[in-house]
Amino acid sequence: MITMAQRIEALRVEKGLSRPQLSAALGLPKSAMEKFETGRQTPTQDQQKKLADYFGVSLFYLRGESDDRTRMESWLSGAVDEPPAPPRPAAPAPRPASRPAGEDGPMLSAFLKSKSFQEMVRATVLEVLRSPEGQELVRKAVRKELERR
Repeated sequence: MITMAQRIEALRVEKGLSRPQLSAALGLPKSAMEKFETGRQTPTQDQQKKLADYFGVSLFYLRGESDDRTRMESWLSGAVDEPPAPPRPAAPAPRPASRPAGEDGPMLSAFLKSKSFQEMVRATVLEVLRSPEGQELVRKAVRKELERR
């Protein structure tokens, strides 16, 4: 299995960059790439994300966990069919009397629509999918989909 250090070096060489050039491009100390490529230091999660974004590869690929360069976000965003929207009622449903009108409905709605909440949910889903249990769920879903065809 290829290591993250080997993968970083291969991607850097593929781009024709020196270690200091790549460090500078990512805003890291000049010697950072040397440490990463020799395995003396492991990039932080933030640094790994910067490297993956810079090279346009998935974190799985960068870490040497996969030979597929595809970004998880690319295939994940189109993989799930959106459920059809439920029919809208002709008149709005009455609010429960125990809650004053507009107290937490609009706040919850705004929270669910906030970009930071959506990004947190997406990151959590991706992290779960990276776990062994998540990988097994993906395998089962793919098998089930293939059996339907």
